[in-house]
Amino acid sequence: MRKLLFTGLMLFLFNACGRGPASPPPAAPISPIPGIATPGGSPTPSPPRTPTAAPALPIPETTPSTSPLTFQPRVEVVAAGLEVPWALAFAPDGRIFVTERPGRIRVIENGQLRPEPVAVLPVAATGEGGLMGLALDPNFAQNGQLYVMYTYRSGGALRNRISRLTLRGNTAGEEMVLVDNIPGANIHNGGRLAFGPDGKLYATTGDAAQRNLAQQLDSLAGKILRLNPDGTIPPDNPFPGSYVYSYGHRNPQGLAWHPTTGQLYSTEHGPTGEMGLCCRDELNLIRPGGNYGWPRVTGIAGDPRFIDPILYSGEESTWAPAGMAFVTGDRLVPWKDHLFFATLRGQHLHHVVLGPDGTSVVFHEELFRGEFGRIRDVVMGPDGALYFTTSNRDGRGQPRSGDDRILRIVPGP
Repeated sequence: MRKLLFTGLMLFLFNACGRGPASPPPAAPISPIPGIATPGGSPTPSPPRTPTAAPALPIPETTPSTSPLTFQPRVEVVAAGLEVPWALAFAPDGRIFVTERPGRIRVIENGQLRPEPVAVLPVAATGEGGLMGLALDPNFAQNGQLYVMYTYRSGGALRNRISRLTLRGNTAGEEMVLVDNIPGANIHNGGRLAFGPDGKLYATTGDAAQRNLAQQLDSLAGKILRLNPDGTIPPDNPFPGSYVYSYGHRNPQGLAWHPTTGQLYSTEHGPTGEMGLCCRDELNLIRPGGNYGWPRVTGIAGDPRFIDPILYSGEESTWAPAGMAFVTGDRLVPWKDHLFFATLRGQHLHHVVLGPDGTSVVFHEELFRGEFGRIRDVVMGPDGALYFTTSNRDGRGQPRSGDDRILRIVPGP
């Protein structure tokens, strides 16, 4: 019987298509969430959650105890009572830094959410704007430097900027603005920050509701930017003297590098009515200097002037994808090197298995659909768990008890 299950699963995966969700196997129950860490308090009981789809994965060369046929993850709540946690970052000593969109940087230490933020920034928390991206310097243990991206007002207009703060004790200050006057708006601000394996800081920017800016190389809107940690422009950027790394983006909100190949991927929101179009959310393999088409083309256009996504949501289904991460380490070994991205409107974690060359999707599925509401960020933790955040208090969700929360996926039961 086990041999038959193994054979059937492998045939299913080899025939799965990279576009549109594959049909998952029957759901397997997830063990109850053990508790919620609140500011200065003890964990409080939480009801059990059951995923809408159990993992259906290629069989790795592992022992039977770690086979996907028996793998059942468990979801635990790490912290609760947050307000739109936008980005997570882990310090080498295990502390978790998190941005809240109204302008606060919070810290979780020894399993407890500190009641006082380490910084409160003067952001314009309007619409989709506010305090967004967060990244810790690769040498954070030595220099205490962290990087943020946030929306502010200037002369009645909204703008975005990338700044560096220095943590001293329990206070992050000494702000140094690295990139300023990035076009902003109530919608489409991008906002994701991440350090690449090359030591450079990458940032996503939206088209700020001015879609033509995405095609203009003299504008920082609708782009993925690349900069040195001190804010200068790397000399090997694809456009000399420019932060622009890729362009033609509508509203990219995820960045992740494959742990083996080093390839960069990004998630991007598709149109929600512009030019009469809908949906078409994208997962893109990012190439230096690449033009991803917005607003001239959307989805898989087959136009040689532009780079098509390797996966998109189609013309009737929307994900509103956000943060993303590859699974590394051996704690979640059945998912090792698999990609996960958060979805806001889709209200699920999207699980993606890439082909060997990283340019195609051989399998993908939706996990936990509707179980936790809107999901904003996904980050791989140093403990080998996969962390994600809810975003139900952002004005578009339906908050539930404990929201917003930081959760993590660990092996079950």
